[in-house]
Amino acid sequence: MDDLVSVSWLAANMGSADVVVLDASWHLDPKRDGRAEYEKRHIPGARFFDLKSLSDPAAGSPHMLPSAEAFGQAMEELGVASDDRIIVYDDSAIHTSARAWFMLRHFGASQVAILDGGLQCWIAEGQPVTADPPPARPARFDAKVERPQTVATKSELLRGVGMPIADARSAERFKGDTPEPRPGIEPGHIPGSRNLPMSDLYSPDGRFRPVGELKAAFTAAGVDPERPFVASCGSGVTANSLIFAARLLGNRDTRLYDGSWSEWGADPLTPKERG
Repeated sequence: MDDLVSVSWLAANMGSADVVVLDASWHLDPKRDGRAEYEKRHIPGARFFDLKSLSDPAAGSPHMLPSAEAFGQAMEELGVASDDRIIVYDDSAIHTSARAWFMLRHFGASQVAILDGGLQCWIAEGQPVTADPPPARPARFDAKVERPQTVATKSELLRGVGMPIADARSAERFKGDTPEPRPGIEPGHIPGSRNLPMSDLYSPDGRFRPVGELKAAFTAAGVDPERPFVASCGSGVTANSLIFAARLLGNRDTRLYDGSWSEWGADPLTPKERG
């Protein structure tokens, strides 16, 4: 199974016993509720991967990775096994399926793919949706942090990780020209980091841009997509689109700064740049 699958691929394979579909929609817009929208319409058989609840409640920053034990238990309750062929999609402007893809792989899922274009393209291509809940499904998820090297911490970045940092936020937020959406967060960016807005990676229909255009976007931002880098953003969600896009270009050596600017910008002792 490829990392990125098409609507036609999913339509042809969703009946297989080992294929599990997850709706990972989460929204910055407070007027939209991912779970409520899922309950109204979703791909038949899809289960709701709740990014809001699948985080560390004790962490000081939003959306921080939960423990392996908590994640594994949540997946088993959801009916997802670590050896399933897992397809994640979203209906979000910030492409949250990339975060779910990262989390599942981080905790040991062996086969995870993103549905290119998400629910928008699924519907545009005439595929059905439903409000029916998925059937219960027994599953075993052996959660292990098999890829701990894929996450970078604030302390590591302060010491220097020896690789560039790519920031997926908008140019305005990166430069510090607009206030941060969360209170108590200073504007700006990590000194020396490069700005590659997540939106530059996607076509208007929500699909990833062709490989040549992805490579050009990285190059224009001053980031070599074929070499190691750390991806950051506002709260560790949209940075995963950079990691996934680099994977499409063959890169298997990237890291996520999970705390991202919500952690860095809230710390008065961390260095910050504007402009």
